[in-house]
Amino acid sequence: MGLLDRVQKQQGPDPNAAPEGAFVPQAGAGPARQAVAAARARTPFEQQAERIKNRLQARLIETIDEGEDEDRAQRAERITEALNAVVAEMGLSLTKPEKQRLLDSVLNDFLGLGPIEALISDPTITEIMVNGPDQIFVEHKGKLTLSTVQFESEDQLRRVIDRIVSTIGRRIDEGSPMVDARLKDGSRVNVIIPPLSLNGPILTIRKFSKTPYKVSDLVKFGTFTDPMANFVKACVRSRLNMLVSGGTGSGKTTTLNVLSSFIPEEERVVTVEDAAELQLNQEHVVTLESRPATVEGRGRIAIRDLVVNALRMRPDRIVVGECRGGEALDMLQAMNTGHDGSLTTIHANSPRDSLNRLETLVLMAGAELPSRAIREQISSAINVVVQQSRLRDGSRKIIAISEVLGLHGDQIKVQDIFVFKQTGVSEDGKVQGYFTATGIIPKYFDHLQSSGEGVSKDLFTPVPDPAGKGGK
Repeated sequence: MGLLDRVQKQQGPDPNAAPEGAFVPQAGAGPARQAVAAARARTPFEQQAERIKNRLQARLIETIDEGEDEDRAQRAERITEALNAVVAEMGLSLTKPEKQRLLDSVLNDFLGLGPIEALISDPTITEIMVNGPDQIFVEHKGKLTLSTVQFESEDQLRRVIDRIVSTIGRRIDEGSPMVDARLKDGSRVNVIIPPLSLNGPILTIRKFSKTPYKVSDLVKFGTFTDPMANFVKACVRSRLNMLVSGGTGSGKTTTLNVLSSFIPEEERVVTVEDAAELQLNQEHVVTLESRPATVEGRGRIAIRDLVVNALRMRPDRIVVGECRGGEALDMLQAMNTGHDGSLTTIHANSPRDSLNRLETLVLMAGAELPSRAIREQISSAINVVVQQSRLRDGSRKIIAISEVLGLHGDQIKVQDIFVFKQTGVSEDGKVQGYFTATGIIPKYFDHLQSSGEGVSKDLFTPVPDPAGKGGK
């Protein structure tokens, strides 16, 4: 009987235990936190097993540093050899399954993301929220749930964080306790550590599909309908400027990626992002990424600087991942000076709110412009607003596609072309409703026709409520 088996026998089997690394949703946060606390109270036998593993890791750190130029397979082979040597030196009695479990755990620590590697690999999980080493929440099918997966210690969590941020040439420490990064697959990462975080290191990972979603996928998911898809495709191809608006986690980046896929292959696209997330399939794409300041406070390259530089790169289209500051003014000026068909996203709860927020962001640029002049720029630059929302059941839907009619008096006038009408909530909590056109023919209809998109007016015929409730 191996050491780990003796530990397990002493403690007794857990009838509720899940396979190592498996995602098991918890019924509620309160009882789950108690279960987590109980699980962290290790027995002396478990502490002994942990000390053995720490000695293994210390030995492996020494051997790994020698092979900086090795690929993953070569490093995995080196780790396996080191593990066998350490086990022999320590005179441990480990069965083959025990040794394999230790090897898998150490491989994840040194070559992957530790205990959350299994969560990263799970395609049904879209977001991972690590609130210190003992508590990991995940978004599973649109719902937040407490996972049973934990880090062994805060040190292990910090090692994983350091590995993530170092891959893109960034660092995190007390002098720079916040950082935005990304994984190799493009997933978005945000990290904040003490002293700013009182819960220990906080790691948030927004996962993206390894294969970029296509418009057919969004239709299948119920994000929008074929008529809506045909309309936004015609808008992109006819070079209308579009703004994707929505709250955090509503799916703006995914929708922006799908809209960008409609850009013709022969056009030069320049993307500007804080952390490169867009996955464009066109051949002629140039990706620019902002850079934070160094510890000395120098070297920062902001989104605004990159937007200005992008204008000098002969772009046919400029795609800004998100407008959240003074770059909004430069983006509007680009849209108004010949760079038609540009795309960006913004945080807002409705199409009208998105334009108001855009005005606020322009003011953040320090431009001493009267409000009317800013609104004139916005109304002439933005043609279409795509409003996205994450509903109470976790589903993501485009709840409105609106066109900007221009400045009427002192206000920008907006009208909906397509909307999602919610009719209720089912017994199992699913949002019920349907997509429909409002019946308004967009003012850009002639432009779409003259651009060769061939959009039919039938596209804008309202759909009756399938449930016969009149959509009210």
